[in-house]
Amino acid sequence: MVQSLWENEKASQLQGGLDELVYRSNIIGSDRRVCNWGGGNTSSKTIVKDFRGRDVEVMFVKGSGSDLATMKAGNFTGLRMEDIRPLFELPEMSDEEMVGYLAHCMIDAKHPRASIETLLHAFLPFKHVDHTHPDAIISLCCADNGKELAKEIFGDRFVWVPYVRPGFTLSKMIAEGVLANPKAELVLMEKHGLVTWGETSEACYAQTIAIINEAEAFIEARVNEAKLFGGAKYESLSAEVRRSVAAAVMPTVRGAVSDAKKMILSFDDADDVLAFVNGQDSPKLSQVGAACPDHLVHTKVVPLFIDWEPNAEDIDGLKAKLKEGIAAYKEQYKAYFDRNKNEGDVMFEAAPRVILIPGVGMINTGKSWAMSQVSGALYHRAIAVMRGATALGNFVSLSENESYNVEYWPLELYKLTLAPAEAEFSRKVAFITGGAGGIGSETARRLVSEGAHVVLADLNLEGAQKVADELNAKFGENRAIAVKMDVTSEEAVVAAYAETAIAYGGVDIIVNNAGLATSSPFDETSLKEWNLNINVLGTGYFLVAREAFKVMKEQAIGGNMVFIGSKNSVYAGKNASAYSAAKALEAHLARCIAAEGGEFGIRVNTVLPDAILQGSAIWNSNWRNERAAAYGIEPDQLEEYYRKRTTLLVNIFPRDIAEGIAFFASSKSEKTTGCMLTIDGGVPAAFTR
Repeated sequence: MVQSLWENEKASQLQGGLDELVYRSNIIGSDRRVCNWGGGNTSSKTIVKDFRGRDVEVMFVKGSGSDLATMKAGNFTGLRMEDIRPLFELPEMSDEEMVGYLAHCMIDAKHPRASIETLLHAFLPFKHVDHTHPDAIISLCCADNGKELAKEIFGDRFVWVPYVRPGFTLSKMIAEGVLANPKAELVLMEKHGLVTWGETSEACYAQTIAIINEAEAFIEARVNEAKLFGGAKYESLSAEVRRSVAAAVMPTVRGAVSDAKKMILSFDDADDVLAFVNGQDSPKLSQVGAACPDHLVHTKVVPLFIDWEPNAEDIDGLKAKLKEGIAAYKEQYKAYFDRNKNEGDVMFEAAPRVILIPGVGMINTGKSWAMSQVSGALYHRAIAVMRGATALGNFVSLSENESYNVEYWPLELYKLTLAPAEAEFSRKVAFITGGAGGIGSETARRLVSEGAHVVLADLNLEGAQKVADELNAKFGENRAIAVKMDVTSEEAVVAAYAETAIAYGGVDIIVNNAGLATSSPFDETSLKEWNLNINVLGTGYFLVAREAFKVMKEQAIGGNMVFIGSKNSVYAGKNASAYSAAKALEAHLARCIAAEGGEFGIRVNTVLPDAILQGSAIWNSNWRNERAAAYGIEPDQLEEYYRKRTTLLVNIFPRDIAEGIAFFASSKSEKTTGCMLTIDGGVPAAFTR
């Protein structure tokens, strides 16, 4: 059952009016069983002073484009009721006319654009109104016998409104239905949701929760767990195997769903998802249609359901079915668009947002990890609705044309225009070795600032996690993850890419940066020292690049590798034969991969820095003392020594290298591969030739 989250102590500290509305909205939105992400709306009618000091009745209502769970006072729109009430007498009003009119009713031009459901709240003669999408209520409203069952639950206390797309007509129908029934306590909107009200904010919220629980109790008394979704057809693979299967196929999926623009993926194997994907009736049930109009923009009308018998040994078979299924889905979506399109409509990406795999779980797609999570969260709600609706009767949805008119609704499309333009590295996944160090962490900051999702791979997991936490706090949840990885361990590298696939679906950019350095005269260089340099700087770069190459080929959407070499890649550093040889190996390895990668759209370039002392684990080790000794100076004189040997008389910092990496990883260098870029302030001995 849904629990009331109202806290009297907290509410008593609010200033009333808008503050209480914000509080009520946040606790409603915090429980997704009550209201969808981004959906629903709340309102409160109150008296405020206008700019002339007059008392004016104003309705504050959720503005367009915000989410109840997180919205603040600035996300509400205030409108003068004396301007809105006359609209009730009109016989009809188009969406465009309504939006234009409401813009003139706002008490502050800085408020967000009014929601399309504003009049639903304005026409009801109550101080506080909630419109929500509770699982239990939508289950009832999406059951073919829902109206009859509602009479059993609510008697004559409800108003049933047939499906009409939100706007003036629906708002007026709701108000007329409520006015015609003095006993009305709620409105049930067919295939859509619930409307409740109260004289105080607390009473309104309490009514919302009470009504939901009445419906939920009625439904749960009729649920037969053993027969849900037709009963279980398949058993789930073990949790470890499910993740392994998902990691193996997600790059394939990512490539198949990424057409003009790449997509970020996420994986979900929660219990309700597994119950649904394993159901006997689920393949058919999933294709009935969306459980709620609010879902359509993020889940499309239907998911892709893969016809596959769970078998951990049949990864190739699953990949083939995924490719075939995604290709067929795209063709079906294009046909759906063509059948229903209006003049001027431009088709969204045709690939599925939700992919269901028996025994494994659900893969979601989106332009970012956060948006893939929205698609997933909404499909959890769809599963809950289908669970309830099939316990009551048969699950029904909108017609195809009704669905299309919601998905391509001009007012929904308008919201998309409010989103900022996508940045250079939006939809890209970058895998950075040595992510906890100076160059690695600065590169992560640089790429994430322009939209990337990053994986920080490092032996120093604590340091990498600290950088990831910093980035997530600034740029949003899960924009960065940290993984522990030893570049010399083939098993560890493979596991790190599997974790990357599970986290985001694949990889677009790798920054081969992890390193170390030693210094000794050639005749004093031990085999151990030689092997250490070759293993980390040679074999390590090879393993990281090889596994990335495999993923990029699997995705078949190109890719980008940036190797962090050194001045010593082209210059024989004094007392550094092992290090210099390994760095030369890196630079030539990059060219070799570039030569093979071209046909797959994989670019490989190398940045050659010199003496990055700041934030470097290498330079904070014995390497600093060794290099100082090689030049016959004190360790604290190194920075000035390196500055003076450059033609530009400058020191080089991690952010300078990050800029070079960003250039090679960006569209600005899309026709450049096999190239070396020196960022060393101009050291003549290291000029390439």
